[in-house]
Amino acid sequence: MSRLLLIIAIAVVVYLLIRAYRKQVPRQDKPVAEDMVRCAHCGVHLPKGESIQADGQFFCGTEHRDAYRK
Repeated sequence: MSRLLLIIAIAVVVYLLIRAYRKQVPRQDKPVAEDMVRCAHCGVHLPKGESIQADGQFFCGTEHRDAYRK
């Protein structure tokens, strides 16, 4: 009988430790979607962070920026 109580006590402690550990692990949030912009020269859509901005317009590369200015 005492062995059974000991096994139950160990199981409860392990369960509580696992539950406490799972609460401490930070959950990864979904990445925030970035705005998409359109290249003023060729029309390709790309993330705003990867674009080049000039004269209030967005471009996919320096070649298209320079070609648009000419």
